[in-house]
Amino acid sequence: MRTFLLTILAAVLLVNSYAAYAADGQKGWGDILAAAKKEGKVVIMNSPDPVMKNEIIPKFREKFGIQIEAVFGDTGTLAERVKLERGSGLNTVDVFMVGVGTALFTLQPEKMLAPLKPLLLLPEVTDGSNWKSGQLKFLDAEQQNILVLFNNVDSFLIVNEDYVKPGEIKEARDLLNPKWKGKISTQDPGSSGTGSDMAAYYYSELGPEFVKQLYVDQQPIQQKDRRQLMDLLARGTAPICLTCKIENATDLLKDGFKIREIFTLGNLKQRVTSSPFVLTYMEGAPHPNAAQVFINWMASREALEIYSRGNRTVTLRNDVDESFLDPNVIPKPGTAYFYASEGEWMLAGRREATRKARDVIKGH
Repeated sequence: MRTFLLTILAAVLLVNSYAAYAADGQKGWGDILAAAKKEGKVVIMNSPDPVMKNEIIPKFREKFGIQIEAVFGDTGTLAERVKLERGSGLNTVDVFMVGVGTALFTLQPEKMLAPLKPLLLLPEVTDGSNWKSGQLKFLDAEQQNILVLFNNVDSFLIVNEDYVKPGEIKEARDLLNPKWKGKISTQDPGSSGTGSDMAAYYYSELGPEFVKQLYVDQQPIQQKDRRQLMDLLARGTAPICLTCKIENATDLLKDGFKIREIFTLGNLKQRVTSSPFVLTYMEGAPHPNAAQVFINWMASREALEIYSRGNRTVTLRNDVDESFLDPNVIPKPGTAYFYASEGEWMLAGRREATRKARDVIKGH
């Protein structure tokens, strides 16, 4: 009963939030919704994401009567596709939900992003008291374009315990055991995304020799699609995965597979990331009103709690229930973390470490 009442209260507050904006002297929320419905749809790009596909998209369509046309794929590859389209004068994408690296090093420098901050109009989104940092968090220097919604402690790897027994991997060097040669999988460390992020991290923390041993000598299997990585993990072909995500293992866990995340590797600092994505708004968006509705709702408590539950991820909102989350993924005050999505690492260290890690891997 308590959960039901809280759900009703949240819905009432959200409606009141929409009404509060509609009373504003600027363009009313009702006008934006009407214009969005005339546009008929919003086009988003995102990595393959069962929560987005099965929960967020149907809920948005039900709530606002606006279709979402979703293009799923490797976001680095999708960014290059958008770049080519724009070079031909085509603007087909409204909202890109992308990794930090692609946002900062591809979309932003190529001037593909438009200011997102002015689109955030709902009081429950703009009120800093609803956010853990006391305000909306943007990663770009202009504090306008790249909105952060999540803040997670990332696991180092995922294992299938039918093949990797508890205690077999306690520190990073355990991954170099000859028995795991050809039994480790990862996304391509030579392309943008999590694969290169992890390689850069290991280069920064453990040096070039470790990177060579892990990514060359151990002959890891490389796949772009996390679903393929998860299949390799389940079948035991590659029972150690460096870049799998636990949310993709939901069905496997239900079926009894012994899939486990490993959050500690010796004394290595745990990585805190903004995964699974940051939110960006594309310059020349073909459906600006529908995009505005989607962006505001995506930053709302309702949408982020749906996403948090389905994706097992920690949001930056302080009014989202986190009791269902694995405590390992929630950053703990006073703990020294490796902040992989911000600060000096993103502005300087990451690009250099990525380049050097790739040189090591390609050089052998």
